[in-house]
Amino acid sequence: MANRNPCPINNTGCHLPRLAYTAAVDLPMSVSMQLILISGLSGSGKSIALKALEDAGYYVVDNLPAMLLPQLMGALHSAGYARCAVAVDVRSGESIAALPGQMEFLRELIEDLRFIFLDARDDTLIARFSETRRRHPLAGEGVSLEEAIARERDVLEDISILGHRIDTSDMRPNTLRARIKDFIEAKAGEGLTLMFQSFGFKYGIPLDADMVFDVRCLPNPHYDPHLRPLTGFDPEVVAYFETQSEVARMVEDIRAFVAAWLPSFMRDNRSYLTVAIGCTGGQHRSVYIAERLGEAFRAKIHVLLRHRAVVRREDA
Repeated sequence: MANRNPCPINNTGCHLPRLAYTAAVDLPMSVSMQLILISGLSGSGKSIALKALEDAGYYVVDNLPAMLLPQLMGALHSAGYARCAVAVDVRSGESIAALPGQMEFLRELIEDLRFIFLDARDDTLIARFSETRRRHPLAGEGVSLEEAIARERDVLEDISILGHRIDTSDMRPNTLRARIKDFIEAKAGEGLTLMFQSFGFKYGIPLDADMVFDVRCLPNPHYDPHLRPLTGFDPEVVAYFETQSEVARMVEDIRAFVAAWLPSFMRDNRSYLTVAIGCTGGQHRSVYIAERLGEAFRAKIHVLLRHRAVVRREDA
């Protein structure tokens, strides 16, 4: 994976040369430090994530050229800092190509290195830039915002698979802060975290999903006027689903599939596996099934549950 470095582009759209990473660093062979690297699309929430980490006591550096990561960590180690967070993205230009190699090098030295990649749908990014009136770092004369976003996605495509991906499209800032809190509270070396995430297809498939299961074929409580305003958490909806044999069969089929392939993802040294369960609105079927799957796996592995459409509904 470290050899799959993307060729970044500058503000004019010209491809820039790849950079070799620098291995010179004043660090012992093994350092008891935690380094959280953050990258992602411009407008995806990196500033919010960094502020959340700063509030949690991390030494934060924004917009660092990737080639300087070893030197920074050496300096922070000498100064006695144990927890650090660094944002590396296209603003640093061509040095973004050095990030995979730097990560591979630093993993040999730093006890706990984690990587978060923040993403969002194009329409969300365009809306955020329009609201803030900020300029996209790859935008320039003759380059539209849509073209700049597309170019940035191309630059970051290989980097996006290096760690834990979070889709912030429908997230409020407080929700993203909570996700970052969950991420940093996971203990190093405790293994993979399994996240079950319900969503509504009418809002789009989550960009951070590793597996997607479509449960729209199941009976829908939406057509019962009494159950329509409720969610998959409510006892009346739970009782409704427990009378449907095909719902129980769907839960068991998904559980068996995830259980069968979970060891392969664990051998791949994944920190997170996100399983997305989708129904039409993300209110009843997907919520119920995600909750049942969480119960099925909780005794065996660290489990998180997230319900995108329910949060969206509460925020409305």
